Amino acid sequence: MSSSTRRSCNHSLFASSSPFTTTTTTTTTTTASLCIHRLLPDCTTDRPVAAASSAGPAAFSGSGEDYVWDELRAEAQADADDEPLLRKFYHDLVLSRPSLEAALAAHLAAKLCIPGTLPQDALRDILAGALAAHPEAGRAARADLLTARDRDPACAKMVHCFLYYKGFLALQAHRAAHGLWSDGRRAAALLLQSRASEVFGVDIHPGARIGCGILLDHATGVVIGETAVIGNDVSILHAVTLGGTGKDSADRHPKVGDGVLIGAGASVLGNVHIGQGAKIGAGAVVLRDVPDGTTAVGNPAKPIGKKAAPQRRPEEQPGVTMEQRWSD
Repeated sequence: MSSSTRRSCNHSLFASSSPFTTTTTTTTTTTASLCIHRLLPDCTTDRPVAAASSAGPAAFSGSGEDYVWDELRAEAQADADDEPLLRKFYHDLVLSRPSLEAALAAHLAAKLCIPGTLPQDALRDILAGALAAHPEAGRAARADLLTARDRDPACAKMVHCFLYYKGFLALQAHRAAHGLWSDGRRAAALLLQSRASEVFGVDIHPGARIGCGILLDHATGVVIGETAVIGNDVSILHAVTLGGTGKDSADRHPKVGDGVLIGAGASVLGNVHIGQGAKIGAGAVVLRDVPDGTTAVGNPAKPIGKKAAPQRRPEEQPGVTMEQRWSD
């Protein structure tokens, strides 16, 4: 792999710009070596990713044009070889598809369709159109796949995340819905939000802006409001709420900086800012800003420790390390 080859994941988040512009990284372990995949403000990394392709299915080539898709296909082929009963399953969902975007559209459509009311083929066309119109969504999906494999000890292969992890699937459904929302197709966007909430138990408003390298771990019960903004390299555990407070219809939801870790069952309410590299303890109720590098716990949440944590390297941020313990 050439270090000069770069992967772009546009952090403009479709039509809007993110307020978070600091450099972050994600660590990636490969069979050959330990690499750092650097997520800049535009989510540029050192892994090559090809643009979405409309060409027919192609065999795994290892050409490096799309590292994540090539590796995911290789993993799918290995699983299919090991479990002959799963060959058709892997063929239909991965190996027969020309690109990650095409596979995502087909997989999500099969999950979210309503037989007799919302046909699978029609929903697949909506999803495929949204992903094609917003290629940054596909680039972000690749960063999310690498993130799940690198950050979640239970995720041995990216193909398992792609097929089975509802947090990943709900997030990709949101990325397509956000593209539709940004294009003014709000009815279609809300349809995707509703179906993802019903099927995956994850409710993300299509207006929310979410960066790259995101892990929704377990994901059940996650709620993210319309004006929420989430930076890069953020990890969110199950039953987390990023919600509003009161009846204000303007900018009313949290802004979460890069490298943040939010523990299970935490609620962050109102237009508050969670600083870069902060850590929110499980069950905390956050009603005020949390400074960079600070750990906040309790109800209402308060900073703990005598001082904020020292400036960490991006790969040491809590959202990347998943370290939930605290020491002064």
